[in-house]
Amino acid sequence: MVQIRTETKADIDAVREVHLAAFGGKEDESRLADRIRESVGFVPELSLVAESDGRIEGHMLISKAELVDGQDAQETLVLAPIGVRPEAQGRGIGGALIREGIRRAEQLGYKLIFLIGHPSYYPRFGFKPAVKGGLVLMQFDVPDDVFMVLELAEGELDRLAAARKEKYGELKYPQTFFA
Repeated sequence: MVQIRTETKADIDAVREVHLAAFGGKEDESRLADRIRESVGFVPELSLVAESDGRIEGHMLISKAELVDGQDAQETLVLAPIGVRPEAQGRGIGGALIREGIRRAEQLGYKLIFLIGHPSYYPRFGFKPAVKGGLVLMQFDVPDDVFMVLELAEGELDRLAAARKEKYGELKYPQTFFA
């Protein structure tokens, strides 16, 4: 049985191992998780691990970013990184992490979660292309269908569109993602 819980300091080395295994030995995702933990955008309740029989099988982090409209900015959330050990993939661990992260973000009062991800996977959790909501991402060169948003507060995208000063709102990932 897999338990989804808040990451603790004792989990950090195991979380690094999860991301290294999940991403073929590339350190980018584990380093990203480390940088986010040390940043002002870190939300401890949104750094989750999936544990089974005392072993960390997966990890997901949701942290703060900004949604910018001209000179105005508001706090929002981004989901990254997420990883599951290869031998544990296909058992619903990633989905369980995402669902719990969404539930917690909603309880904390956040209204939107953004991500860059596979367009056939994330819509099952309610994510949809952000461009349809008049939102853009300029920091990464990705196709429109992989830049997605999830509304945690019903009508939030419509509210933002009605209040928008510029043609588009822009998601800005914090510098933590580029170090």
